[in-house]
Amino acid sequence: MRRITTHVLDTAAGRPAAGLRVVLTRLDGKAAIVAETMTNADGRCDKPLLDGADFAYGAYEIMFHVGDYFRRSGLALPDPPFLDLVPIRFGVSQDAHYHVPLLVSPYAYSTYRGS
Repeated sequence: MRRITTHVLDTAAGRPAAGLRVVLTRLDGKAAIVAETMTNADGRCDKPLLDGADFAYGAYEIMFHVGDYFRRSGLALPDPPFLDLVPIRFGVSQDAHYHVPLLVSPYAYSTYRGS
């Protein structure tokens, strides 16, 4: 299964982060956006960020637009917010499922390679 997926959990609210903008960029050579979407009610994207014939080895970045998400959720954020854009850079070196989740609050985040 060759694909890249993600999901986002709002750890401050204890729920999935619905309506969060996610942008996947391939970084090898000239950087190019390969996918742009919003998370659904489960904090997931409705389809993989990358799969099938478009899947390729290389360096990628997922940009999570967390500042916009937290502002829309009604949280009072400082200006500028502590976290606005969260970039996760990672390498794809094998035919596999790369699941890159984000656990985020207005002041912290973590990620890992999920299954």
